[in-house]
Amino acid sequence: MVRLIITAIYVFLAVIVCLPYHLYLWILSKKDKYKSWYKSWRLVRGFFKSVLWLAGTKIEASGLEHLSEVPDDKGILFIGNHRSYFDILVLQTLVDRPLGFIAKKEFKKVPLFSWWVADIGSLFLDRKNIRAGLETINLGTEYMKQGLSLGLYPEGTRNHSSEMLPFKTGGYRMAEKSGSPMVLVAMTGTDDIFENNKPIALKRARVKVVFDKAVYPHELENKERKEFYGSIPAKIQEMLSE
Repeated sequence: MVRLIITAIYVFLAVIVCLPYHLYLWILSKKDKYKSWYKSWRLVRGFFKSVLWLAGTKIEASGLEHLSEVPDDKGILFIGNHRSYFDILVLQTLVDRPLGFIAKKEFKKVPLFSWWVADIGSLFLDRKNIRAGLETINLGTEYMKQGLSLGLYPEGTRNHSSEMLPFKTGGYRMAEKSGSPMVLVAMTGTDDIFENNKPIALKRARVKVVFDKAVYPHELENKERKEFYGSIPAKIQEMLSE
């Protein structure tokens, strides 16, 4: 309980103190979007690291060497399972390049938080509106062409089961159309930080993260690409047991 209170106070104060910087980033984004993403990413990444430290989270990551094989100016589409809100914090601290996320449109209504989510290049997806969803995917494609990496959780919601939910594959086109690689990432233990203890506690947890090798969908033949997309859920499920 004490850990939760301390972390909540820290988060609230940090968000308030950084409001002037948010205004600066908004102005900068009108002139140089990538520079704005980069500056915001550095700030948010440091903030997320401190939150995980306060929560007592220990991270064990493997496969990070695969990320260094991708040129620094290339965006990466990360495809992962989704167990916790803390998935985003953990992935952000491990990826050493500007990284946004595809988030549910409901998050856009959350004051302050949604501003910072947008500052790092995240996009809000309306899964119930096909036209709006397509516009979001197209914008994400343009962002990736500019070098931004994006995190996508195809299950569409947090899932605490040992079996993954059906994957929604429309977002895969962002990598295919932008000429960017996809990297599969499997994460366990993040729901032990909060969701398995809510609403009263943050607990120390050990999080395990596994990154797979980068795959460039646009370099595959249509049949190969379709087979690769279809194999993703099973591959991530396999990585979860490594």
